[in-house]
Amino acid sequence: MDVTTRAIAYDSGGACPVVLGRPRLSVLLVNYRRWHDTARLVLQLRASCAMRDGLAEVVIVDNASRCAPQIASLRRTPQLSIVRWRDNRGFAAAVNQAASRARGNYLLLLNPDMTAGPEFLDEVLNRADALFRDHPEAGIVGYRLRHSDGSPQLSTGTFPTFAQTLTRLLLPRSIRKYRHPGWGVQPVDWVTGCCLLARRDCWDDLGGFDPAFFLYYEDVDLCRRARLRGWSVWHDPRVAIVHHLPFHRREVPPHLRLVTRHALLTYATKHWSPVEKMLLAQVIRSEAVLRRSAAWLRGDQEAIHIFQQLVQLTHEHASGCFAQARARLLAVIREQERRHDLLADHRRSQPQSARSLAYLPKQPPAVQSVGHPVVGR
Repeated sequence: MDVTTRAIAYDSGGACPVVLGRPRLSVLLVNYRRWHDTARLVLQLRASCAMRDGLAEVVIVDNASRCAPQIASLRRTPQLSIVRWRDNRGFAAAVNQAASRARGNYLLLLNPDMTAGPEFLDEVLNRADALFRDHPEAGIVGYRLRHSDGSPQLSTGTFPTFAQTLTRLLLPRSIRKYRHPGWGVQPVDWVTGCCLLARRDCWDDLGGFDPAFFLYYEDVDLCRRARLRGWSVWHDPRVAIVHHLPFHRREVPPHLRLVTRHALLTYATKHWSPVEKMLLAQVIRSEAVLRRSAAWLRGDQEAIHIFQQLVQLTHEHASGCFAQARARLLAVIREQERRHDLLADHRRSQPQSARSLAYLPKQPPAVQSVGHPVVGR
């Protein structure tokens, strides 16, 4: 756990000693068409002593975003590396790539849509050291989240079951998956991946995220596998960070619903009985048929197509044709990305006066976030 110290210097501000050696904490960021948010968060993290004294680094993996002016400045940032992919391979695969490049003994996953205080990373390091010293079996830690207005945001839950998943559909989305962990540092079933710290030896023991998950439920699966291998998962409310765009506060467009259903089917295949998995597939298929009918009544051709794809994906997944289901999911995502790019190009091609007057279809809030946790934990 100790950093290898070769020399100590002081930065230009003179406030923090600069330890030249291997960082102890690696912050992993997956960027997906959010370069502005990613750059803003990196700037906040750089204010911490942990970054300025060489104890922390940032590793960014970009899921096929277009070029942006922030990239050049990020590449010049000390203690930061960027990997850019030509195609969107999903959040789980991107985090695994970032972890493979990280040098720290602690891996901290953060969403770009976060606001971190100047002492956030320092507190994470200090609290993690104490927690892992007192609980050697601890492998994963989650922290307290706040909404933009300062109100509390739930970040932990119990492992989902078939019955729980159905009954909790009657609850508001803000608490559907989550449970209040109570007060104080304590073990929990799982913590959300938008702010998750893992010990390197725990992460390596588990093999990281399962890349079968494109987006969502990979964090629940990770924590469940950790528990099965003897690691414990903890929630530490003494460290807090603001999460601006949680999933439950946004509209769920059809393509994102397809992503979440694929994730739930993947989780059920791994952790539920075959009977429960088949029952879930029937429920999702029935939902897709009903939503397809509603879209037909509205004349929404795009939604009709996507919900038909969900019907087919559910059948393929339930039949064990996981590669075909994944390919269908990726095809829908690629089409949404193409639509997003065409719309963005059209907007840029309009004169400023025309942009303010011309009618353009409103982009769904989650389109630019498919394949990235910024749309919902």
